[in-house]
Amino acid sequence: MSTIAGKGCPRIIPDGEKKTLQDIERSIVKTYRKHIWTKFVKAIKEYNLIEERDKIAVGISGGKDSILMAKLFQELQKHGQVKFDVVFLAMDPGYHPDIKSLLIENCEYLNIPIQMYDSGIFEVVDKMAKDYPCYLCARMRRGSLYAKAQEFGCNKLALGHHYNDVIETTMLNILYGGNFKTMLPKLKSKNFENLELIRPMYYIEEDYIKKFINYSGIWPLNCACMVAAEKIGNKRYEIKDLIKELKKNFSGVEKSIFKAAENVSMDSILGWQKGDTKYSFLDFYGEE
Repeated sequence: MSTIAGKGCPRIIPDGEKKTLQDIERSIVKTYRKHIWTKFVKAIKEYNLIEERDKIAVGISGGKDSILMAKLFQELQKHGQVKFDVVFLAMDPGYHPDIKSLLIENCEYLNIPIQMYDSGIFEVVDKMAKDYPCYLCARMRRGSLYAKAQEFGCNKLALGHHYNDVIETTMLNILYGGNFKTMLPKLKSKNFENLELIRPMYYIEEDYIKKFINYSGIWPLNCACMVAAEKIGNKRYEIKDLIKELKKNFSGVEKSIFKAAENVSMDSILGWQKGDTKYSFLDFYGEE
């Protein structure tokens, strides 16, 4: 597997030929059973992400993460015990026609029956946030997916954030936001009634997603952003590089960052926030 880093985000370039659909689907529960399939199922069970009679909107960007997530949901419908419905939503925020064609071609080859719709978000973001468009773009895309999921009568929206996204988000908040917040495996939407966001790839490491895509021979989309193509200084990529450097001297650094959000000692922090209310350790100082 190799990558190229031209304009925009690095792209995965598969080393081999495109595999058959049957081989790709079999590899999920065979070749990548330990590192992908088992971790997908583990997150669903541990965090109760899917329940009987759910109708789940699966967000398909066309990138490596969402392509794998779509196939994981299809395999879960085949092999899982919980009965649920799924809708594959593919939003076109303003892709170049060639990018859009690649997304459609990949989904047709992988037998992912996408519901595609236009949002025009790239154009809006370009006008409103010329210098740092990524944050606004992500928020608008999520909002658009929520609205479309609601139209289809879904009660959950699944996004393809993975293990490394969780770690990087935690570090971004610490180093640039001055707070300790992580990316949760599920949360209720504040603006869309009866809709819940779930992240079933929460335990899957990005390296194995890349290996699966490389094996499949599929050319996934990179971020495909027409707005940020000329922008530099993406903080998430700086964090990726930082973690890579830390791993040279401490191989378990990723696990430690991930586990930190599960092991917060309320007796040993200066302050915390619950909803809109902020607390200080002084509020409870001296209590038994």
